[in-house]
Amino acid sequence: MKRENALRQWLAAQLPGEALQLKPASADASFRRYFRIQTREGSRIVMDAPPPQEDCRPFVEVQQRLEAAGLHVPEIFAMDLQQGFMLLEDLGDESYLQALNEQSMPRLYGDALAALRQLQLHADSSGLPVYDETRLREEMALFRHWLLETHLQMGAALDDTTWETLNHLLVENALEQPRCLVHRDYHSRNLMRLHPPALNPGIIDFQDAVHGPVTYDLVSLLKDCYIRWPRAKILQWVEHYRQGLAQAGFQTGDADTFRRWFDLMGVQRHLKAAGIFARLLHRDGKPGYLADIPRTLGYIEELTDEYPELAGLRPLLRDMQSRLANLPALN
Repeated sequence: MKRENALRQWLAAQLPGEALQLKPASADASFRRYFRIQTREGSRIVMDAPPPQEDCRPFVEVQQRLEAAGLHVPEIFAMDLQQGFMLLEDLGDESYLQALNEQSMPRLYGDALAALRQLQLHADSSGLPVYDETRLREEMALFRHWLLETHLQMGAALDDTTWETLNHLLVENALEQPRCLVHRDYHSRNLMRLHPPALNPGIIDFQDAVHGPVTYDLVSLLKDCYIRWPRAKILQWVEHYRQGLAQAGFQTGDADTFRRWFDLMGVQRHLKAAGIFARLLHRDGKPGYLADIPRTLGYIEELTDEYPELAGLRPLLRDMQSRLANLPALN
């Protein structure tokens, strides 16, 4: 209550004379909260990011980089970094996840891929945290600790040698790729469908951006943890995207190399994401992402027939999927 009063006092100073009513705008997997308010100038979003848990400075820095690259990110109208309050442009309440269907998919993905190409070719990533071996390994460790050991109690099912071999493969794959700015969560929950559609997509939740592998955000978008498309369609998008980058002068490697980068980058990301979904339950008391774990692991499982290096994971993944299907539902 004390924090909400401070937020209201700050808003009153930014918008004098306005009768403001805070309405929850979206759920978030972090400690940030978002509210929607109506002002004389139209709808606005208020971000409340408690400083002990969240730092607003990366949000501001990356917002400036993406805006300078011509991408549609929320305009910042006012901010108090010390208190963790921000007043932002409202990009609406229709995410790609809500808007996607067979009819809307070609246009929305076309827009999202065009925006990603713009980001990778023109957004400045200098000085951002580097997606290095330490960070990659720390992320993959979330899978083993939170999902395999804590949630499923299957720690003995994965030996250290197999795990280290997998880590080495995925780190090497990530580090050999060309580098650019990486949003890190460029997926259907963080892309907003805007009106008029020429403005699509609105891009949010970019504060964790890093300097890293070219295929990472492409994986986030096309192998989305929240919605899934046929692999044949995904690979068509991947190759078309690679060709576009290559024509713009970006070093992408040939089609087979880029596809391998993409697929193995996906394994790294999906190990991390599945671990985070389990951590959200056991550490943060948020069970809402558990239903997304089978889909997330499914992306890895489908590659075990195609990549001999991953074949050893097949029995483990099948056991995990079986265990997940038989656990009691949590609300």
